[in-house]
Amino acid sequence: MSDDMSGRVLPSIDVVVPVHGKWAVTESCLRHLARQTVPHRVVVVDDLSPDDTLDRLREHPEVHVVAMERNVGFGRACNAGIRAGTGDVVVLVNNDVDAEPDMLEALVAPFAVDATLGSAAPMLLRPDGRVDAFGICADPTLAGFVREQGVDPADAQTDEPRILGPYGAVAAYRREALDAVGLFDDGIFMYGEELDLALRLSGAGWGSVGVPEARGVHLGGATAGRGSARQRELGGFGRGYLLRAYRVLRTRWAVRAVVTEVAVCLGDLLLSRDLAATRGRLAGWRAGRSAGPRPRRIDGVDPGIGFWRSIALRRGDYAARA
Repeated sequence: MSDDMSGRVLPSIDVVVPVHGKWAVTESCLRHLARQTVPHRVVVVDDLSPDDTLDRLREHPEVHVVAMERNVGFGRACNAGIRAGTGDVVVLVNNDVDAEPDMLEALVAPFAVDATLGSAAPMLLRPDGRVDAFGICADPTLAGFVREQGVDPADAQTDEPRILGPYGAVAAYRREALDAVGLFDDGIFMYGEELDLALRLSGAGWGSVGVPEARGVHLGGATAGRGSARQRELGGFGRGYLLRAYRVLRTRWAVRAVVTEVAVCLGDLLLSRDLAATRGRLAGWRAGRSAGPRPRRIDGVDPGIGFWRSIALRRGDYAARA
């Protein structure tokens, strides 16, 4: 435990930073974490970087380094970092995020006053100053969306659409909640793992909150690149995996889910002239067969996100808030 500037007792904090190369980006991230206003422990998980990142990390004795022997992906790397710590709150930070000095202090403060809180989401900004992400939400088909992307920070909403959990670039979790529901699913290499964890936490009764005062700049796309075939295939895998794991096609939302996924795959084919999104979904559907049990009731899902609203959210359109 530690005290913040107002005298409140804050939970102890582990910061887990998964990395896969790009030392210059990682160095900037660590430099910003070193300026935080509250004590914390930094665990960097090197996911078999293809450059000299691991050697460079070992030049920073203030950082605890976990070196993976093979490239295991975002979720498994984060799990290794979480297991290496003991903090009351775990804050996952992508290496392409530059945190403002009081980001950790603001982000963990709600955990000290609400024992039912399982996760918290900061307001991440793009380099141009607009919102990159303010948590994630999900429609009744369990499709997940980044909240408030592209809006002016002053216009970002905390209550609509409903926050299900934090976006993966910076995500704070109560360790007790993670102990209760489990860590990231090892079956998902990258993209969709934070949505799955948010669904499981919500299904177990843990709440989530957006913290607009907690801010950082997310450079974005530092691993797979925005819109790359690799990114779209991995994103499709996560979607197919969760459709199978949560048995969405056995619910009353099945027709809507199928229509939406067909439209997305056709759109991806027309725009990108490849089948990356379709391949990913099919592979994820096959893999999802072996997923463990999932909750059937998830209060954090937003039933107010209709079909056309979900299409707008896929485009990052927050102009209409119906």
